[in-house]
Amino acid sequence: MPPHVLILGGTTEARRLAAELAARPGVRVTTSLAGRVARPGALAGEVRTGGFGGAEGLADWLRAHRVDALVDATHPFAGTITANAARAAAATGVPAVVLRRPGWCAGPGDDWTSVPSLDAAARALPSFGRRVFLSTGRLGLAAFAPLTDRHFVVRSVDPPGPPLPPDAEVILARGPFTVADETELLRAHRIDVLVTKDSGGEATSAKLTAARDLRLPVLVVRRPALPSGVRTAADVPAALTALGLTPG
Repeated sequence: MPPHVLILGGTTEARRLAAELAARPGVRVTTSLAGRVARPGALAGEVRTGGFGGAEGLADWLRAHRVDALVDATHPFAGTITANAARAAAATGVPAVVLRRPGWCAGPGDDWTSVPSLDAAARALPSFGRRVFLSTGRLGLAAFAPLTDRHFVVRSVDPPGPPLPPDAEVILARGPFTVADETELLRAHRIDVLVTKDSGGEATSAKLTAARDLRLPVLVVRRPALPSGVRTAADVPAALTALGLTPG
């Protein structure tokens, strides 16, 4: 049983894993948050906020705090953090696992176009309607700033910083959202196309159901590739198993 587990957090799965580990006698759990959300929810165990200073800084932290296992449970699009975690684990010999919920899959009736990046999504928008629901979070909005002939409805947990598209309406909200909520939003704002990242999970998937029901096209930004050779777990029980623990 690993006595000290460091979780790189920020996701629902990270929160659940921290609660599971903190409830086990003899296990010390520390969750590290990037600090990008102003009011993160309560977390079990110890919490630290802020970056480490790249892969070398994280490796130094693992050594200094005698970390026995590392779980990368960051957002599927936190590619830089995931790459740094893989390098730090390799440099220190600390066992590591990447906890990633499965991505979304298109089903019957879905009209999805897969794109490799936010920049690619912005380039593709002229082929779609003028009114865009941009559900990609507050980071990366600069990709859409040059588009002056589109009306954007931007949803984010915290207020996004500049640059923003010139014709942008910001909605501050935190999921989970229901299908009824999303259907009303899409209708009220007369949305023509939805742009989203393939974050996976249920907290924000209702928008995809609403788009299908309304027969709206969706631009889905693909996840960045994981570093080669990393161990992965699709859910909290699988992560516990990877740590040598029996799921509760």
